Amino acid sequence: MAKIESYRDLVVWQQAMDLAVSIYETTKAWPKEELYGLTAQLRRAATSVPANIAEGYGRESRASYQQFLRIAQGSLKELETHLLIARRVGITSHEATEPLMTRSESVGTLLRLLIRKLSPE
Repeated sequence: MAKIESYRDLVVWQQAMDLAVSIYETTKAWPKEELYGLTAQLRRAATSVPANIAEGYGRESRASYQQFLRIAQGSLKELETHLLIARRVGITSHEATEPLMTRSESVGTLLRLLIRKLSPE
């Protein structure tokens, strides 16, 4: 197992970064009138996930780190909700959102595992 020397070494951060990039790529094709609506909200939620993982990693206390990981979890649920709304209103399709939802669930699983690992025994 590789030694974790930076937040960039965390698989959860790497997957969250990949998810954020995928969200940007997906939303490029969305209608321009959504640029300041769902597109912006979805992108903000997507970038918040790896940003909060990184910020938490840089904190002095374990409790603070866990709190930032929980904020990342909240942003992930916000991201999923925006994707589902976009699907319901016809901006995007089930086929386009399903792989993103799957990746989001994977990041969520890793976040939960990391929070648990950081919890006192």
